Amino acid sequence: MTEPDVLERSIREHQEWQRSAWQHLSKPSLTTFESRELRNQIKQSSAELRRYLDMRSEHLRAALETRGSQLSATTS
Repeated sequence: MTEPDVLERSIREHQEWQRSAWQHLSKPSLTTFESRELRNQIKQSSAELRRYLDMRSEHLRAALETRGSQLSATTS
């Protein structure tokens, strides 16, 4: 599996986990401690997701720059 594939899978997994965690957080049966812990885990996951999204943006930006350079070289 290539790095972009792994990155996309990680992004998708974090998004799915967060969606599930937010649904779980809405349950009134959670104790105050459990709610606080889950919110902390969501914050940590959000930070990781942001990092993965930044990495994906950098990969896409680099790929576009490389293609642009190649196109410029062939048209010169």
